[in-house]
Amino acid sequence: MLLCLTVSILFLLWLFLWPINALVEAPGEAISLQPMVKIENVQKLKKTKFMITAVSISQAHPFSYLEKQFNPHLSIESTKSITGGQNDEQFSNVQNVYMNNAINNAIYVGYHNAHRQVAKSYQGVYVLSLLPNSDFKGKLEPADLVESINGKRLKQSIEYINYIKSLPKNATLTIQFKRNGKNHEVKGQKREIVPGFNGVGMTMTDDMTVKTNPGIKVDPGEIGGPSGGLMFALQIYSQLEQKSYSFSKIAGTGTIAPNGEVGEIGGIDKKIIAANDSGTQIFFAPYVKPTKANLAMEDEKETNYQVAKKTAKKYAPHMKVVPVRNFKDALNYLNNH
Repeated sequence: MLLCLTVSILFLLWLFLWPINALVEAPGEAISLQPMVKIENVQKLKKTKFMITAVSISQAHPFSYLEKQFNPHLSIESTKSITGGQNDEQFSNVQNVYMNNAINNAIYVGYHNAHRQVAKSYQGVYVLSLLPNSDFKGKLEPADLVESINGKRLKQSIEYINYIKSLPKNATLTIQFKRNGKNHEVKGQKREIVPGFNGVGMTMTDDMTVKTNPGIKVDPGEIGGPSGGLMFALQIYSQLEQKSYSFSKIAGTGTIAPNGEVGEIGGIDKKIIAANDSGTQIFFAPYVKPTKANLAMEDEKETNYQVAKKTAKKYAPHMKVVPVRNFKDALNYLNNH
């Protein structure tokens, strides 16, 4: 009897607590942006609530596979497919870089469209990832801030890309960078990254800052990633203009570029569920034309908008999914409905 009880307890502990090399993605929350955005001498919005939607990520256990059978909104993914092989600290740092970049882009777009003073400047580029065959794999880490290559101090990723392209195919590179505020230097060579192409094998994003009048502070708290860009831009613009719309709760997702273009993101089906649970009336979803070439690059062979529309039709029939290609698409919809 005691043996059976012990085995049962051990089985339950294994079922619920034993970590496996996978993560569970589930609908998170729809979070109001108003508490995060403070603009000098500008009142908060009173009638409209802009919200970003989050995907919850948690450690998977054997029980997760059973739970998935009863919850259609859960998915279990390999840890590497979500983190890109980064450790917890690296993954967190990269998500913070993405969020800071999204916020700065959103501030620029919001202020520019509200015809307020805003200027952007570039200080360098952040490392996002390194391909396995890069000579800098293990030398540079995600979220390192590259300040110069071979003593050449450039400001934007496109400048670094063009400079590296101009060098001989096996050129030696000396990269100066900052990690946790401290200066470092590493050496390596261009290598064949894909057949016929030699390079560094590094993805990067610009370190952009903005200066505004009136001043603004945006504090996203623990939220990371780039997918809140569009909604932050709408919040900032509407707050500057003190706009009111016919909707009380507006959710959405999508990256934002300084020119206002909206980009696709991951987990949009789960974000639809999170938005619907919060009572959202409309949901802005990134739109790209579903051409054969575009669909080939999609993980599910469907665009963000296709997945969002299909999910809403089944689980959120009273919520309107609105496709947007850029900031002005979203603004035009709000102003005309």
